[in-house]
Amino acid sequence: MQLQQASKKRAKIKMALQGPSGSGKTYSALLTAYGLTNDWSSIAVIDTENHSANLYSHMGKYNVLNIGAPFTPEKFIQAIKLCESAGMKTIIIDSITHEWESILDIHANMAGNSFTNWSKLTPLHNNFVQTILQSPLHIIATIRTKQDYVLQEKNGKQVPEKVGLKAISREGIDYEFTIVLDIDIKHHATASKDRTQLFIDKPEFTITSDTGKKILQWCNQTDEVEIKEEENIQILIQECSNIKDLINLYGSSSQNVQTSYKELFALRRDQLQSITNINPAQQNGTYITTR
Repeated sequence: MQLQQASKKRAKIKMALQGPSGSGKTYSALLTAYGLTNDWSSIAVIDTENHSANLYSHMGKYNVLNIGAPFTPEKFIQAIKLCESAGMKTIIIDSITHEWESILDIHANMAGNSFTNWSKLTPLHNNFVQTILQSPLHIIATIRTKQDYVLQEKNGKQVPEKVGLKAISREGIDYEFTIVLDIDIKHHATASKDRTQLFIDKPEFTITSDTGKKILQWCNQTDEVEIKEEENIQILIQECSNIKDLINLYGSSSQNVQTSYKELFALRRDQLQSITNINPAQQNGTYITTR
């Protein structure tokens, strides 16, 4: 556990594309993923849609991991970890609706108290969500939607009335993602949630690879404060006039600085050692090594 200064440069996007069948969620996810990576071979699709991801193989040589029923949270987690260990840069989960439907099926077939049973299943779903959020990769999840209705009173009768599309997943799942884009049957996208402020309150648009490029640019933005701090630490390292001062600076720095500037510390150590001909191992303090 370690405190780190907030920085968008370390951000990996977690976004959801939700829409009805035929709205182009998979196709849009692939275009976005390519914009994020500019490399088809570093994209992996976790496919729950009966090999539908293979229908777009003409777009590029991306990777597909087909998983079948039962679509348990554990199976999704295993698939995500496999993609991470394979060196992928972006994962598309197509779709996470199957995970929630699997949870509902399990609950429906459990004996005993319904409320108590949820206390057993909720942690499984939460583990799945946390695996997505904590992944060091960009993740794009697709979510199926269905027409939602509410009962309205008209002329003394309760009449169902359409109120829009509702995601087929656990209530509140949209809170977990940085960006949520709603895609209609005409392939037009609008943002229902957007912490990046790239798409919110903007006219509807068609998703292209440029969508992914815009998101990547936001992820890689370096704050002015961070630039100044990077410049400061480099100046402090160069201003060390002896090994002892360099070791003190290294020891008083955060672990993140030690890791990020290890080679620069070691380079200055070698420069000072060549000047003074003093073995840094004989100095009191921490020995700076690139290993």
